[in-house]
Amino acid sequence: MRRTEPEGHGPVRYGPSLPPDGLPVLPELADVLARAATRAYGEPVGGGPELRDAARGHLERRGAPAGPGRTVAAPGAPALLVALTAALGGDVLVPRPCAAWWAPYARLLGRPVFHVATPAECGGVPDPYALLETVRRVRAEGGDPRLLVLSPADDPTATVAPPEVLHEAVEAAAGEGLHLVSDETWRDTLHTPLETVPVGPAEMLPERVTVVTDLAGALLPGGWPAAVARLPATAAGDDLHARVLDVLTALDARVAAPVAAAAAYALTGPEPVTARGAATVRLHARVARAVHATVVAAGALAAPPQAGRHVYADLGPLREALAARGVGDAQDLEDHLTARLGMPAPGGHRFGDDLGALRVRLSTGPLLGGTDAERAECLTSPTPLELPHVQRALTHLRSVFDDLRDDAERREPPR
Repeated sequence: MRRTEPEGHGPVRYGPSLPPDGLPVLPELADVLARAATRAYGEPVGGGPELRDAARGHLERRGAPAGPGRTVAAPGAPALLVALTAALGGDVLVPRPCAAWWAPYARLLGRPVFHVATPAECGGVPDPYALLETVRRVRAEGGDPRLLVLSPADDPTATVAPPEVLHEAVEAAAGEGLHLVSDETWRDTLHTPLETVPVGPAEMLPERVTVVTDLAGALLPGGWPAAVARLPATAAGDDLHARVLDVLTALDARVAAPVAAAAAYALTGPEPVTARGAATVRLHARVARAVHATVVAAGALAAPPQAGRHVYADLGPLREALAARGVGDAQDLEDHLTARLGMPAPGGHRFGDDLGALRVRLSTGPLLGGTDAERAECLTSPTPLELPHVQRALTHLRSVFDDLRDDAERREPPR
């Protein structure tokens, strides 16, 4: 990911990719991909019939009905968002913070991006009153807001929007005539699926919502780019579908044939894929809870992780201790923690947060070990946190944050 300028820490143009799961490729997926490796022809733009049919079934099982001709596939969610943004036109609204890849693609097209504050309960969706005020202000200044991108299960905050909070945001957006793109990449990574209710905007307002899912979130390795989208079943949805295909055609954005075969297989929900997915979620949930406990014990703030493979921490309470180490903003914090932890620790500025806020996303994948054998062992162990290589990684994480806590306590004035 591109660094900020060393002097002044100017705006970041690009952010980190999705947090990887750090695990070896599922053998059954590798077999499907290998069998398709001899295909001399490529997938058509938008995906072939097998991939689109599998995507339709996958999305329908998750509350986003998609009729024939309403699903599109592309080599990664960014290509879909570029196509949707270009097709819809107008200005783009996103929550603050938001996934690092949302805003750059709008800016690449020359579209203004406006960040909207999120409610106290979660990230990923805008506060409805802040959304209405932002739309009013943008229009008063001559802007043309048309698209709201949100995420019920959020990167970077790892929170899941309660249904009532999501419903209020969807109603506010619909009342202002906005089209919604719901990034549901992390929907299948809920840490407590029996306790957390996964609801998407398409279940509330299907005629104004496009659902996008990057399969690298829960189904495919990060190096196999594939994503699917479900568009509304309306006349406007037909027009949007045609324009999205036009953009994807101009970009020649096709899913590689072997990856398409693996994606179609994974989207049908075969037992090896669902079993690996469930095991992966359990593993990362355990590690995420340990990371969350560590940063909170050190005096930082963080919402309990509910989905995904990451924790979003606010180190503002440790600002004085960090300042003594030369850390004054999120870029400094990213540099400091990346060096100390020996793993990427992107600052909150990469997710649209203020540069001056000391926030950071900590991923769980790098804590699973340094080799495929170590990482695979994490999947099969009943007590993965007790494995020596995981213990070492978590102990090192604790030592870094404990040092910050101790520095902060020494700087507290005597009572």
